[in-house]
Amino acid sequence: MAEEDLRDQIEQLEGRIEALNDSITRCRKIAVGSKIAIAGGALWFALVLFWVLPFDATAFIAALTAVLGGVVLLGSNATTWAQTEAELHAAETMRDELIGSIDLRIVSQRPTIH
Repeated sequence: MAEEDLRDQIEQLEGRIEALNDSITRCRKIAVGSKIAIAGGALWFALVLFWVLPFDATAFIAALTAVLGGVVLLGSNATTWAQTEAELHAAETMRDELIGSIDLRIVSQRPTIH
C-alpha cells in the first residue's frame, strides 16, 4: 500500500514538473516578444533621430509604449521565470527522493529461449 502511495505521489510530481516546464516555455516566448518590442521601439527612435523617418507624435507614443512595456514585461517575466525554475528544481528533487526511497527488487537472470 505504501508503495502505491509513493507511485501516486511520483505521478503527481511528474505532472507538476511537466506543467512547470510548459510555464518556462511560455516565459521564454514572452521574453522574446518583450525583446522584440524593445528593439522595435528603439529602432524607431534611432530612425527618427537620424532623420530617416519623419517625426510623428502618434508613432512616438507607440514606440515609447513598446519600449517601456517591453522593459516592464521583461522584468516581470524574469521574476516569474526564476520562481518557476526554483519550483521545478524542488519538484525534481522531491521526485528523485521518492524514487530513491522505493525498495527495488532485483529480477533474476533467466536464460533466453529462442
